Amino acid sequence: MNTTNGKIRSFTDLKVWQEGHILVISVYKITKGFPREEIYSLIDQMRRAASSVTSNIAEGFGRQGYKEKIQFYYIAQGSLTELKNHIFIARDVGYLTKDDFLTVMAQANLVHQILQGLIRKSKSFLRDS
Repeated sequence: MNTTNGKIRSFTDLKVWQEGHILVISVYKITKGFPREEIYSLIDQMRRAASSVTSNIAEGFGRQGYKEKIQFYYIAQGSLTELKNHIFIARDVGYLTKDDFLTVMAQANLVHQILQGLIRKSKSFLRDS
């Protein structure tokens, strides 16, 4: 982390990015155990959606205006919702154990909660400017 006196200097300092990164790593690990025939479908979709969450958070962080930032944070939220859908599918077709499902979904929900807070905070800066 690059924080000095609690100041956020990089997207990696954002709690939402940190928790999102944990989610990405978890998705990569759990999808390793999926059947090989899913490599270009569910595995690929889950990994792309998960990495899109943190990528859009990072891109939003790098934008100058809050309107642009919020746009990328909403894209991240959409990717997160897509990932949650894929997690349900993986569970329902028997690719995820109950424990893996609960763990990865809890992490996805945590990221969603923090991301909602970031969007709210960014909107308040937009209103105040």
